[in-house]
Amino acid sequence: MTSEPASEPTSEPGSALEIRTALPAEAETIAELHLRARSTYYPDGVPQAEFDWTEAWRGSIERSGGRVLCAVEEGRLAGIASFRTPDGAGADTVKLFQFHVDPDRWRGGIGTALHTACVGEWRAAGRRTAVLDVHVDNLRAQGFYARQGWVPDPENPPEEGDHHLFLRYAVPPGE
Repeated sequence: MTSEPASEPTSEPGSALEIRTALPAEAETIAELHLRARSTYYPDGVPQAEFDWTEAWRGSIERSGGRVLCAVEEGRLAGIASFRTPDGAGADTVKLFQFHVDPDRWRGGIGTALHTACVGEWRAAGRRTAVLDVHVDNLRAQGFYARQGWVPDPENPPEEGDHHLFLRYAVPPGE
């Protein structure tokens, strides 16, 4: 994966949704969206809430070998996705580290469009497998991933006490 910006932003004809590479100056806005989304599936409070997520997102945006895409609808950040090769994995594997849609914008097609853009980038980069982990209490996200074709990762079955489920996605070959 390269950290160069996507050659062309993507959007649906007649739509006000644009998927593009995130900018370092957007790190604070991205961190705010991240917190709003995570707050929905941690009923007892978000872990690491005091962590400097703005700086972490800035680092993800600027990291070589990784990508952060954002979905912008009518000028407002509506979704984010961060992915790169996980440590120790082969070049044909990518990990989706973060994927969030603003809760105010759920069920509007933003997540599907953002996921489609990720898959397009993975395919173009020769990725064959994508992996992710999702919080066990985040049933909404689990349903979304299942609809996109993600399945339980046979190489990482859940163990008692796990707080995350590990999922795998077979990146479809190019046409």
